[in-house]
Amino acid sequence: MARLPFHEFDQAYIDRLVAADPETERHFTRYFGDLMTFKLRSRLRSPALVEDAKQETFVRVLTSLKQKRNLASAQTLGAFVNAVCNNVVFELYRSGARTTPLPDEYDTVDPRKPGADAAMVAGEERALVTSALEGLPQKDRELLHWLFFEERDKDDICRELKIDRGYLRVLLHRAKARFRERFAEQGTP
Repeated sequence: MARLPFHEFDQAYIDRLVAADPETERHFTRYFGDLMTFKLRSRLRSPALVEDAKQETFVRVLTSLKQKRNLASAQTLGAFVNAVCNNVVFELYRSGARTTPLPDEYDTVDPRKPGADAAMVAGEERALVTSALEGLPQKDRELLHWLFFEERDKDDICRELKIDRGYLRVLLHRAKARFRERFAEQGTP
């Protein structure tokens, strides 16, 4: 295969190509056909695919040139043909790629993870609990926080508050009752 010498493209060449000048089209397809054949042989499996990719590239380049009437610069014709050729090759790769179907179990819900609706409800409840706690007196808020959020030992709380376990039970009962009232008030519109 005799290689054509490097060719400098100008606007007149593009204009002749757009005008479908037979000699310019022959030169264009021979010049870029040889370059694309060399490139595509290393990327595609069969000579038929190489020929298909070359023809598709020529069609796209000529159609684009005729629609736009010119390139930003005539010297970029080679880069434009190369980019179109790359796109055609990538499309061939994608069309020839085999897809593996997902297993039937792919969409099943994992019982260990909450669903989106459960997470949304949990977030709303968390906001209601936080709001109800903020509406309590500080003493009740601290007591409930220590027992249910920090999970502190009741004996430690009794020592800190300097009270006995019986009175802690009474304080806890009152704090829970106030919390239930506040929470119920927020739950109703």
